[in-house]
Amino acid sequence: MPARQEVSSFIRSTFRSVWALELLCFLKKHRDRAWQQSDLVVALRGSDLVVSQSVESLLAAGLVVIGPGQLVRYQPTSDAVDALASAAEGLYASRPDAVRRMIVAPAASGLSSFADAFKLWRD
Repeated sequence: MPARQEVSSFIRSTFRSVWALELLCFLKKHRDRAWQQSDLVVALRGSDLVVSQSVESLLAAGLVVIGPGQLVRYQPTSDAVDALASAAEGLYASRPDAVRRMIVAPAASGLSSFADAFKLWRD
């Protein structure tokens, strides 16, 4: 089992959105099947863009493969990556708000920095 710090780091660096984590959980649950992206859109009740970006993110992280016919399937590149994905899935199941904050925090801090650049300071 990976350490909590390692799982947190994995979540922050792998998932650009909660949709990507939801997609990972869905594909892990149905790991014996390959999916058309259009079927994933229906199953997750998402948009083509969200699912497409999430698939790209998971592919870059070594969590999925895209086979013939553009079929997407959960297939981690190693046992270590599979263990991290399982730990992330477990943490999301037990502490969803904390995991959502991990995913959103980097984007929010960048947005805050951008907004701070436009503040008028008193001398």
